[in-house]
Amino acid sequence: MERPATGTIPDEPGSYQFKDGLGRVIYVGKALSLRHRLSSYFQNPDRLHPRTRQMVETAASVEWTIVRNELEALMLEYSLIKQHRPRFNVRLRDDKSYPFLAVTTDEEWPRAVVTRGVRRKGVRYFGPYAHAYAIRETLDLLLRSFPVRTCSPGKFRQHERLGRPCLLYHIEKCAGPCVGEVDAAEYSTMVKELCGFLSGDTDEVVRRLEDEMRIAAGELEFEKAARLRDRLESVQRAVEKQQMVGERSDDLDVIGIAEDDLEASVQVFFVRSGRVVGRKGFVLDKVEDLSSASLGGRVIESLYGEEPPTGIPKEVLVPSVPEDVAVFEEWLSMLRGSRVQIRVPQRGDRRRLLETVTHNASEEFVRHRMRRASDHNTRSRALTELQDALSLPEAPLRIECYDMAHLQGTDYVGSMVVLEDGLPAKREYRRFKVNIDGNDDYAAMQEVLTRRLQAYIDERDEPIGERGAKPSRFAYPPQLLLVDGGKGQLGVAERVVRELGLADEIPVAALAKRFEEVFIPGSSEPVQIARGSDALFMLQRIRDEAHRFANSFHRERRSKRMTSSSLDGIAGLGPARRDRLVKALGGVRAVKAADLDTLQSLSFLPQPVAQAVYEKFHPSTDG
Repeated sequence: MERPATGTIPDEPGSYQFKDGLGRVIYVGKALSLRHRLSSYFQNPDRLHPRTRQMVETAASVEWTIVRNELEALMLEYSLIKQHRPRFNVRLRDDKSYPFLAVTTDEEWPRAVVTRGVRRKGVRYFGPYAHAYAIRETLDLLLRSFPVRTCSPGKFRQHERLGRPCLLYHIEKCAGPCVGEVDAAEYSTMVKELCGFLSGDTDEVVRRLEDEMRIAAGELEFEKAARLRDRLESVQRAVEKQQMVGERSDDLDVIGIAEDDLEASVQVFFVRSGRVVGRKGFVLDKVEDLSSASLGGRVIESLYGEEPPTGIPKEVLVPSVPEDVAVFEEWLSMLRGSRVQIRVPQRGDRRRLLETVTHNASEEFVRHRMRRASDHNTRSRALTELQDALSLPEAPLRIECYDMAHLQGTDYVGSMVVLEDGLPAKREYRRFKVNIDGNDDYAAMQEVLTRRLQAYIDERDEPIGERGAKPSRFAYPPQLLLVDGGKGQLGVAERVVRELGLADEIPVAALAKRFEEVFIPGSSEPVQIARGSDALFMLQRIRDEAHRFANSFHRERRSKRMTSSSLDGIAGLGPARRDRLVKALGGVRAVKAADLDTLQSLSFLPQPVAQAVYEKFHPSTDG
């Protein structure tokens, strides 16, 4: 994509949209300064995060819309993401349809019903709840105290015509509005109290029932008092189901997040009047480069873009403060109609509550990953899909993936990670130091693949009697050799296996970051593997694991090189004594400049070592 001239980009707030060659919006962002933000995308590609680089390489153009302030930029960004669903923006992958308890306040005789799916106007929703059975149990208890109708409109009209109520009326779980057993005012009060109870205002209901029960008993209406007692017990059991986690005045949402490089698990507890009145969980697909703070902002956008049934709380507790937190607070305050605060609790009950919700997110993340990665049926399905999609002679029970890492041609390393039966075999991972000149990923990949496959050939061809007891490091060939890259890297892998005579034994493929395309030899077009399929998920996992493994080795090598010192190699000056010397004199430069008397005056430095340090930086000029 051609970079827009810097002078043409306005230095104002706004939203920007990257588009591909077909004009489709592939990424939407917001910025206080469009000029500064867009300039960050057009730097050296090697300095960009892989996903950001992939997005920029995919884009054919960028457009922007100027707004008056950051709040309008945030609202426009959310609107555009909702409209276009860009492939490089964070995507919510919520495979659950959470149940809600809905009260149809738009009907003449409102009814309570457990529902899922799209919400509609004129209906009050409470929840969401983790399980439908939990909300049905709660509703069953509440109907004894708030006997509102739960029947469908058709059934209501049927009994209205018959002039005879259904069974729920006779067991006192419906007030019988279909046959006029309750007037509109009393029924409206009943519905209002039910909604108040579900919103967390339980104390008033409990007090009213206790007062009515005492009055009935005092007036010797023992049957009525017994019915009120039963209703009170039902309400108290329903109250117990709403976990108390804070003070009565607490009105807050608590967001817990657990994440890795690809996905994030989010759990939200909705707390009203100190009680958990609902919870929700979902998984985000991190297809854009996000810090923890940026991720928190995306979660808040997803959560409150359409006002949740519990409304906007006074306070939102998060694990890390989102970027542009003031803008998010202004947005939520506008939606609520009063001030909303977003903060990270530092101590006390709220800190413990956030830790509990975060723990829930972590547990759910583990379950999510186990379902996809460890479930035998899922793994088998993924391996079968790969065999079919890549035309492999057998299911690839051993997959090896290779990636390179370097910094402008320095500290070049390669990684090899292995999946066996669809699971990471970390004992089989290997790291390679690459010996090439300059910045050449193709040459680096050729060296790594040649060394690995040649080792396999050497071990394979070695007579059994000569192998001895030495551990075998490369004895097993991969049933699929995967390289991180496009057609160029695939060409390297194809050439290496052909030159080593392994072309008929080891299938090769490449997974390109651009569109997550899979290439195989003999085909100019990528293989079509459905995005979101178990097969592509498995390839993405091993590719990203190879990337992580290569980068960690690269950082390790670079760190060792950068921490090497001119004080290394001096006889008697070990790491501990060297660090103490540097600290005592105030730096390596001060050590170099120190005279012999200064060095010899240090009690922890033996005289021969002090002499060796001095001579290292003040070599004798005697001829």
